[in-house]
Amino acid sequence: MQMVPLLGISLMMKALESHSRDPQEREFTTAAASPGGQSVVLGSYDRLRVLNWSPRRSIWEEAKPKEIANLYTVTALAWKRDGSRLCAGTLCGGVEQFDCCLRRSIYKNKFELTYVGPSQVIVKNLSSGTRVVLKSHYGYEVEEVKILGKERYLVAHTSDTLLLGDLNTNRLSEVAWQGSGGNEKYFFENENVCMIFNAGELTLVEYGSNDTLGSVRTEFMNPHLISVRINERRQRGMEDNKKLAYLVDIKTIAIVDLIGGYNIGTISHESRVDWLELNETGHKLLFRDRKLRLHLYDIESCTKTMILNFCSYVQWVPGSDVLVAQNRNSLCVWYNIEAPERVTTSSIRGDVVGLERGGGKTEVMVTEGVTTVAYTLDEGLIEFGTAIDDGNYSRATAFLETLEMTPETEAMWKTLSKLALEARQLHIAERCFSALGHVAKARFLHETNEIADQVSREYGGEGTDFYQVRARLAMLEKNYKLAEMIFLEQNAVEEAMDMYQELHRWDECIAVAQAKGHPALEKLRRGYYQWLMDTQQEERAGELQESQGDGLAAISLYLKAGLPAKAARLVLAQEELLANTELVEHITAALIKGELYERAGDLFEKIRNPQRALECYCKGSAFMKAVELARLAFPVEVVRLEEAWGDHLVQQKQLDAAINHYIEARCSIKAVDAALGARQWKKAVYILDLQDQSIASKYYPRVAQHYAALQEYEIAEELYIKGDRTKDAIDMYTQAGRWEQAHKLAMKCMRPEDVSVLYITQAQEMEKQSKYREAERLYVTVEEPDLAITMFKKHKLYDDMIRLVGKHHPDLLGDTHLHLGKELEAEGRLQEAEYHYLEAQEWKATVNMYRSNGLWEEAYRVAKAHGGANAHKHVAYLWAKSLGGESAVRLLNKLGLLEAAIDHAADNCSFEFAFELSRLALKHKTPEIHLRYAMYLEDEGKFEEAEAEFIRAGKPKEAVLMFVHNQDWEAAQRVAEAHDPDSVAEVLVGQARGALEEKDFQKAEGLLLRAQRPGLALNYYKEAGLWSDALRICKDYVPGQLEALQEEYEREATKKGARGVEGLVDQARQWEQAGEYSRAVDCYLKVRDSGSSSLVEKCWMKAAELAIKFLPPQRSLEVVRAVGPQLIGIGKHSAAAELYLNLDLVKEAIDAFIEGEEWNKAKRVAKELDPRYEDYVDQHYKEFLKNQGKVDSLVGVDVVAALDLYVEQGQWDKCIETATKQNYKILHKYVALYATHLIREGGYRQALALYVQHGAPANPQNFNIYKRIFTDMVSSPETNSAEAYHNWADLRDVLFNLCENLVKSSEANSPAHEEFETMLLIAHYYATRSAAQSVKQLETVAARLSVSLLRHTQLLPADKAFYEAGIAAKAVGWENMAFIFLNRFLDLTDAIEEGTLDALDHSDFQDTDIPFEVPLPAKQHIPEAQREEVRDWVLTVSMDQRLEQVLPRDERGAYEASLVAASTGVRALPCLITGYPILRNKIEFKRPGKAANKDNWNKFLMAIKTSHSPVCQDVLKFISQWCGGLPSTSFSFQ
Repeated sequence: MQMVPLLGISLMMKALESHSRDPQEREFTTAAASPGGQSVVLGSYDRLRVLNWSPRRSIWEEAKPKEIANLYTVTALAWKRDGSRLCAGTLCGGVEQFDCCLRRSIYKNKFELTYVGPSQVIVKNLSSGTRVVLKSHYGYEVEEVKILGKERYLVAHTSDTLLLGDLNTNRLSEVAWQGSGGNEKYFFENENVCMIFNAGELTLVEYGSNDTLGSVRTEFMNPHLISVRINERRQRGMEDNKKLAYLVDIKTIAIVDLIGGYNIGTISHESRVDWLELNETGHKLLFRDRKLRLHLYDIESCTKTMILNFCSYVQWVPGSDVLVAQNRNSLCVWYNIEAPERVTTSSIRGDVVGLERGGGKTEVMVTEGVTTVAYTLDEGLIEFGTAIDDGNYSRATAFLETLEMTPETEAMWKTLSKLALEARQLHIAERCFSALGHVAKARFLHETNEIADQVSREYGGEGTDFYQVRARLAMLEKNYKLAEMIFLEQNAVEEAMDMYQELHRWDECIAVAQAKGHPALEKLRRGYYQWLMDTQQEERAGELQESQGDGLAAISLYLKAGLPAKAARLVLAQEELLANTELVEHITAALIKGELYERAGDLFEKIRNPQRALECYCKGSAFMKAVELARLAFPVEVVRLEEAWGDHLVQQKQLDAAINHYIEARCSIKAVDAALGARQWKKAVYILDLQDQSIASKYYPRVAQHYAALQEYEIAEELYIKGDRTKDAIDMYTQAGRWEQAHKLAMKCMRPEDVSVLYITQAQEMEKQSKYREAERLYVTVEEPDLAITMFKKHKLYDDMIRLVGKHHPDLLGDTHLHLGKELEAEGRLQEAEYHYLEAQEWKATVNMYRSNGLWEEAYRVAKAHGGANAHKHVAYLWAKSLGGESAVRLLNKLGLLEAAIDHAADNCSFEFAFELSRLALKHKTPEIHLRYAMYLEDEGKFEEAEAEFIRAGKPKEAVLMFVHNQDWEAAQRVAEAHDPDSVAEVLVGQARGALEEKDFQKAEGLLLRAQRPGLALNYYKEAGLWSDALRICKDYVPGQLEALQEEYEREATKKGARGVEGLVDQARQWEQAGEYSRAVDCYLKVRDSGSSSLVEKCWMKAAELAIKFLPPQRSLEVVRAVGPQLIGIGKHSAAAELYLNLDLVKEAIDAFIEGEEWNKAKRVAKELDPRYEDYVDQHYKEFLKNQGKVDSLVGVDVVAALDLYVEQGQWDKCIETATKQNYKILHKYVALYATHLIREGGYRQALALYVQHGAPANPQNFNIYKRIFTDMVSSPETNSAEAYHNWADLRDVLFNLCENLVKSSEANSPAHEEFETMLLIAHYYATRSAAQSVKQLETVAARLSVSLLRHTQLLPADKAFYEAGIAAKAVGWENMAFIFLNRFLDLTDAIEEGTLDALDHSDFQDTDIPFEVPLPAKQHIPEAQREEVRDWVLTVSMDQRLEQVLPRDERGAYEASLVAASTGVRALPCLITGYPILRNKIEFKRPGKAANKDNWNKFLMAIKTSHSPVCQDVLKFISQWCGGLPSTSFSFQ
């Protein structure tokens, strides 16, 4: 039994099983495991067996054995350390080396990747030859390896881990990592750490470490918004320093200690952060916001400082804490960041682009125009910071001594002094304070240093540890208790007492002496008292006397010190002192003078003087003592005192306490106010319920607001109703989202339309607050689901939008899905777009969307699932075409569509792709594709290319036929001779046919004979009548047919020879001479066109002459009827007419003359021979003139026909000129036709001029013309100006003429009449506005007319009317109205774009006569540039918020331009001058319903008198005509 060494039982069994069946196998002699343990090689005779461990299946798998002939027995095996090579030693002394990689690949022509095992890859840089071994420590199989980050960093995945490495430093990491579909993004900006972003989570991996450094949630992966510092500058006492700063949201920065994994700082900023970076030690954070403000955050103290505005560049200087930034044209440098207010600035003329540090200097690179300039920083100042960080304070001091004193240097001296004290380097600290000019500290430290130096000299060691030195340092830090403790530890009591005496801290000094039982205690006390008196500290002296029991002396000192309260306290405490009346009065006087009334009151009460005590208590607001005293001594005063007490408590904001005092004082209103102020709501309600309703109703709503805030809505509702504030209760329920209660309450007390307005307004507020569900409920409650749908669409909440559309507009659901799909596709949200497209049954749109975005798998999936039987095949074809090459073949093979794709490509003329596919996979299809390509090229006219393709396809005959078809005989013959000899004869025959068609019989004969087809030549000659040639060919080539051909020729000659034209004429003459006239006539009649019309005419005339002379009448009549049309046919009309007249065929003769246009002869014949035909001739003459367009001649015959002909020819001026000479009815028929023509051509002004010239009859058939002229006029641009007056005046005059005619017609008072009256009023307003625009003082009149026209927007284009009204109002300073009208104009322009007015908000025009339901204009009437100007102005005004969005109201409480008062329904007359309602000072005209406001009328008259404006005079003249005269005759039109 053979044995396998060093393998487990299962492996041994497997090995035995595998090779026991092989009779050639011999025993194993050696074995070696690979360095990674993944493979084992077994050596035997002439053979190497390999066993590989499969981690997925957890078994050993045997690979194919390596057979090597004549190798003999393998005696030794050894692996290279990286597992890439195996050496085998043999019994015969040979050494064989084997390459053991699983696979090898070249990455971007720069790196070689060698997979030496499933879990080990060797990466070799081909240019430098360096190698890195990438290995999974857990034995997982390494998948694809990528080299990223400027080709420096390795990234590889296994099933459960992620491998990372730095090729430059050879630091490798393997961290646990669950696969996420390859969606990770890697950032390599930091040399020490790799940043991995996946699904909103940032993971940090330090190169060389097999654990993740940290992981945080963030959506911001810009490297400028993340800063990581990993041990970049070592500091004293700190082993590891690893910090991360990142954005939690756009305004919040978090700072994390990566070692401890905890948050060490959070910064909430008011603006968006766009850059941040930690310094190298991780103690400071810089960040900049969108407003270009630069902030510094100290992590240890958690303080944020704004250090620069308008910062365009910022960077830490490498290797230091020096900061460089740019502010406009200034370069700012902070050499000491601990003092951010100390900044060094210098002017620059360009932009900072970078920092360069090296060679002992630091330079800031600035681009100035096309050059780059270097600004050198003070390297010494930078070095100072480095020295401080390194703890080398002597070096820092030496450096600072070389500098002049500047603010920056001063800040560095302060920093160094602080650090030197902390480090007990006192000589350096002394030098710092000397430099700073702190003489006292410098002197104190000098003395301290002398002590330390002396101790050091005397006793050795560190002198700073001596107790006096430590105590003095504690004194320097003002920590006197520590200094005392140090002194007392060394039993240096005197020194401690001296310290306190020197500092004048006598209390501490006495306390030390007392504690230690010092003999100089009393002396100290006396000295202390004397010192207090000398320094005028009477209060402290008094306290000292009081503590020693000398009350009178203490009181005296207190009074002297101005402290009567302390004196009073002492008197009250000692009964014996109260007996001293003079002393008490002296104290009370001092108390009152010092306004210490309460203490004075206590003293008065103590000496039984209640009146004075009460007064003092009241003055001192000590009401508790005052009330207690009053209850005993003055009961009547209690109520007044309670009220005063309450007032005092209210002043002190102690409202809760004041309530009961007001109740005691019976001041209910004050009690309620106090209860409300103290938020004692139940108490307030209780008090209010006891009050009169008129008083209580003012307070109930305030209490109700509180209960509403507590969500106790039922109580709040009850209180609102008690306070008569039902609307507030509705608002409360609305804000709380209790729509049902709100609606129920609203329906009780409000009109339904008011409820709708309220709910819609509230819903809009909810929408602004992003409370969309609440807004939806409001809209649906008032049955306005469309507004909710619009809201959801506006905010891109498409699911809610679809839900509502499906619920309320199921018929529009498909269109809505389609529209949303397009929007989402444009936004790049493809998955959501797919859902909507498919819901809309638009799978093609989904496929096209994925195709355009390169997502072919998705397109194929959709087409296969939703596109029917062949759609997915077409998508697969397009997909393959986009891939090309072998990728396309693999794809189509995988999908089983390769052959179908080739056919599809050929069908779609994509031959290059078809050839590529057939070449790679289906070579047998290539000839077929060549054939189809050739046919395509033939259709395109590319015959030479087609020839080559036919030949490649093995179809040369098709090429021959192609050239034959195109009569390229030379090419056809060439191809036939070269590739298809059988087709040569067909080419020659075809060429012969072409020669025959060109009558080249000789050439055709030669070709046919070459093709050995003499029979065809014979037939062609016979058909052409060339019998001699036919006989010759027959004789030479087919002599057997010669006799039959001869007989055929003779028969044909017989047929034609006797009946030729000459033969017929000769025969006819012979019959005539023989007297056979009938036969002669027949012969003459058989003569037909022989090329000589004169001969034919003579023959036909001869036949007619003979028939008339010699044949019976019936026969002669037949002959003449036969000959006449023939003569007419050859233009011999007179001859034909004469023949007809010979037989009295008058009608036929007249027709002949008419056909020959011989009208005079026709008329004469009709007049002389048969007058019945005179009208017949005239009718044909009219038709002739009409057909010939000879209108001038036709006028004299038929005016109406002539006019119609003018119309047909477009000679409108002649038509109207001619019609003017006819009657009124005819004239206006053609005027209407001409006006219609002009309107169609866009010439409404010319049409208007027609009716100005000829009047406007009240014909109903003309009404549409008048309306169209009006519509075109009001819709046309550039009519809002003084220059447009004459156009408006013409329109006004025509409509006035029409209305005057309607009054006299049957259409009087009809709806059409009323509509034209309204149009007349509108035209009058427009004309008056244009007139007013020409006079400066009438600009408000023009503005009012523009505003008045808004009530007629059912007849005017609404967007144009609101634009003109808004611009006019803005021009005269009516900004409120301008804002509302222009806002409405913008809403209308949006509605025109969307094609619906449903989204319009009419709330601004409630209770006005401006109509809501107006026609939607078919187009924009205002250009885009003017619309943008209006949009900008409206946005500016709305942001300003200085205007109130309310239309102005007049004394009726109604909108000032509204004719109807909403509250009463009364309609006022409009002013003829402004269109505004006339409320007072009315001037009435003779015509009923016509009036003017007196002020406006007088203003208009005054403007005419001062400006002498002819257009304004024309307006006045029209008003006189329209209204039956003017109110006063004082005005002249001259």
